[in-house]
Amino acid sequence: MTGLLKLLVKAKESIKEDTKLALIKAGRRIIVEKGYNHTGIQEILLAVGVPKGSFYHFFSSKEEFGLAIIDYDSQMHDRIVEQYLGDTSLTPLNRIKRYFTFKLEEFETLQYREGCLFGNLSQEMADQNDPFRIRLQEAIDRWHGQFADCIQAAQDSGEISTQYSARDLAEFCLNSWEGALLQMKLAKSDAPLKNYVQFMFGVILA
Repeated sequence: MTGLLKLLVKAKESIKEDTKLALIKAGRRIIVEKGYNHTGIQEILLAVGVPKGSFYHFFSSKEEFGLAIIDYDSQMHDRIVEQYLGDTSLTPLNRIKRYFTFKLEEFETLQYREGCLFGNLSQEMADQNDPFRIRLQEAIDRWHGQFADCIQAAQDSGEISTQYSARDLAEFCLNSWEGALLQMKLAKSDAPLKNYVQFMFGVILA
């Protein structure tokens, strides 16, 4: 294969990957607001501006597309959590506080819409689709693990009581956060999130 041909093939592959990522991003944006069952493939195609054949070039079905969105969101989420919880310039407890400060600012920017893709899809799909349930559980388990590690570090440094295990605290912390996000969407207000932060850091992780 000549050098020019290699460049052309590489450029074509890059365009294909860009199209695939555009479909995933558009699908995520629509699904997180409307839900999986109320999102149509045609709506996603129109949002991206590509023909139907482009969708089925990358995804054999809507289910495969939905699973790809979960994987994409999970990867992005893992990186964000690591960015905040892995910041060793702060104490472990302050890393957690900074993460939730970031999330409050993010949802304010979104005008208290969307919520968490993991939580939204878990409510909608866990009883309907086992592959979705398993993939979501895997993503949430990693999230819990990241928080448990940081909470354990805070316990080791004396910032958080050791009365409860780090894993139990992480699960309670994040399960409660998901509930606060539901209330945020109903109220269209940050009040439930601020209430969560007040009790989580004033009582639970004190």
